[in-house]
Amino acid sequence: MLEKIAEKYYTQGYNCAETLLLTGNEAYQLNLTPDTIRTFAAFGGGLQCGDVCGALCGCLGVISAKYIPTKAHDYKDQLKAYANKMVNTFQTELNGRTCDEIKPQFHHPETKCLPTVKAAARALEKVIQEIEQNA
Repeated sequence: MLEKIAEKYYTQGYNCAETLLLTGNEAYQLNLTPDTIRTFAAFGGGLQCGDVCGALCGCLGVISAKYIPTKAHDYKDQLKAYANKMVNTFQTELNGRTCDEIKPQFHHPETKCLPTVKAAARALEKVIQEIEQNA
């Protein structure tokens, strides 16, 4: 399900981080505003420098918005467990967590990072399903 939503946003010109946040926002009715989505702009392109993949950052944004009702310190154990699950799943599914590790495997000249955001969407969906099953 999330894969198709992610494709929709990525092909509208959103970057990897924005795409995953928009995908989660639509799929899980997170009620994030356009201003909130905009705050993820700089996370795309691996923090704009090829570092941590923007798609992973977007996934973590969805996890935070979905499961943390106030602030991180109020839910630090839960957030740490969910964030670690997301990072580990992402890293396993995409064989890395930085753009420099992921691009050689997933980036294509015609579709750019579309394969990355689709794989990230599958990883996010898997993590949320696991969280919900264990809740």
